[in-house]
Amino acid sequence: MKPLNYAILKHFTKVEEACAEDVIDALKGEYGKFRALNRNDVISALMTAEANGLIEETKFEMDASGTLRIYYHAHEDGASTINNYIKD
Repeated sequence: MKPLNYAILKHFTKVEEACAEDVIDALKGEYGKFRALNRNDVISALMTAEANGLIEETKFEMDASGTLRIYYHAHEDGASTINNYIKD
């Protein structure tokens, strides 16, 4: 099992785009018992990945409950870097 942050990054190499809630839903089967698999910690991991140039923001929207959802995707160079350092 990969560290959670690695799994979060790797997720972006397998999807077109995702927000924190999408990541949590995708990883909860394997990482559901991890305390860091929550909205705030996943957003922090996504913002760190963006600051490091691995992913970039694609869009944002408000969901039905008024929560802001920011979507990201791994651009070609980011996905290449992620796949180079984090193997399946």
